[in-house]
Amino acid sequence: MRHIISILVENEAGALSRIAGLFSARGYNIESLTVAPTEDASLSRMTIVTSGSDDVIEQITKQLNKLIEVVKVVDLSEAEHIERELMLIKVRAGPREREEMKRMADIFRGRIIDVSDNSYTIELTGDGAKLDAFIRALEPGVIMETVRTGTSGIGRGNRILRA
Repeated sequence: MRHIISILVENEAGALSRIAGLFSARGYNIESLTVAPTEDASLSRMTIVTSGSDDVIEQITKQLNKLIEVVKVVDLSEAEHIERELMLIKVRAGPREREEMKRMADIFRGRIIDVSDNSYTIELTGDGAKLDAFIRALEPGVIMETVRTGTSGIGRGNRILRA
């Protein structure tokens, strides 16, 4: 089962390496990883997407909590949450394809953020399924380059991750 683990860590050199090493040493896969400072400059928030049984996720959580720089760990998948991902996708958009590419971006609520003679760069946000659907909706051979951030997530309502 897919889990989104949110981790509040002290903003120190090597913290990311130790957390990634914990996953690697135990043979757990990280499907996506995002890290950024929080409103408190001394803390960063990591969002890790991984898969495993409830027992495996419990073991990962226990191991993470043993690391000195880890302040708090929450499995967002245990309750209602919001998740989003950002994708930048460069597509062929010559004179014949421009209208179709603009229409596709509009359908998926994307924005064209760069235009050249032969391409558009489109920005899309949403859950992974939406971004995957956009890619599947495009004609074969149209995609020139794709960059995705990985999942970021937050609990719904009053559910917060705080030190």
